[in-house]
Amino acid sequence: MVLAVVALLGFVSAPGQNAQAQSAVTLETVASGLSYPWSVAFLPSGGYLITERDGVLKVVKEDGDQQIVRGTPEVFAQGQGGLLDVAVSPTFDADQTIFMSFSQGSPEGAGTSLYRAILGQAGPEFELVEGETIFRGNNRGYGGRHFGSRLVFDADGNLFMTLGDRGEAPRAQDTRDHSGSVLRLTSDGAPAPGNPFAGNSDYQPEVWSIGHRNPQSAAIHPETGVLWTVEHGARGGDEINIPEAGKNYGWPIISYGRHYSGGKIGEGTEKAGLEQPIHYWDPSIAPSGMAFVTSDKYPDWNGALLVGALRGQHLAKLTLDGARVVNEEQLLQDLGERIRDVRQGPDGFLYVLTDSDDGKLIRLQPK
Repeated sequence: MVLAVVALLGFVSAPGQNAQAQSAVTLETVASGLSYPWSVAFLPSGGYLITERDGVLKVVKEDGDQQIVRGTPEVFAQGQGGLLDVAVSPTFDADQTIFMSFSQGSPEGAGTSLYRAILGQAGPEFELVEGETIFRGNNRGYGGRHFGSRLVFDADGNLFMTLGDRGEAPRAQDTRDHSGSVLRLTSDGAPAPGNPFAGNSDYQPEVWSIGHRNPQSAAIHPETGVLWTVEHGARGGDEINIPEAGKNYGWPIISYGRHYSGGKIGEGTEKAGLEQPIHYWDPSIAPSGMAFVTSDKYPDWNGALLVGALRGQHLAKLTLDGARVVNEEQLLQDLGERIRDVRQGPDGFLYVLTDSDDGKLIRLQPK
């Protein structure tokens, strides 16, 4: 019981423990000069796919060489909007297919959409071919806030996609609105079989769970195979959730944060029928990107959850006991950078993306 309370209070370890964990790695810059990079994915043949918020997709080689990929969709690159996540198909070796989430403009305002294309190559040049927008969220709105959006495949090849509330909190409780929800789609952008609200006209059929504010982190737990997400709170109240089918995670009825004005949000921190986070931060760290550590290159970190911090300018390392957070350490503070994404690569190394006009892809090298 004590550990459960510590997890909810966002416990941070002593400075000596932080120093010990941080000294276990050195930082190797793989690529620099990236313009507000948002996501990194790994190509099976080697190298990296990196999205930049203004709409550019790049192939980055191991030596740091960068090539722009032609054929990306037109994006709404304002505020938090732009080209967002990129994911390589589980069947990439056979079909060379990739998926990208992006903010898409329209006369009704901008919303979060999903783009699918084949990554083609002619000599040294890369381009997207047969590209199409296969899903358009109805979370349309004006302004550049809270698009989400992370993409992650489940074991059946379906795609989880997170969408933010577009800065209009009540929309996260509107079951006919994609805003503030986790979706589950097929690789064609259709509602995935077995979705919880299939056949229910009161819900959008793509919806997996509702009541989320702005989830910019998503990953499948390597042991349980279930989805974990991390979302931005307001003034405090960033949350780690394990979204279950058909459940409501409370925003903005309940929250552990407060309005930026300092006022109370909703009805408090809990209410019957609404789910609790497994962990929250107060003050906010502005989380973006997450990865579970399974690599034997970091034996002391094995099983940990890593979360990038934008406002906090660090990498949060969370020690887990099942679905409980029992310890937290802040790493990479000396880097002085906003961490936009964190991934474990197929080579077993950990990588982070820094969020700036001179963004970097950095490999964490174990000492």
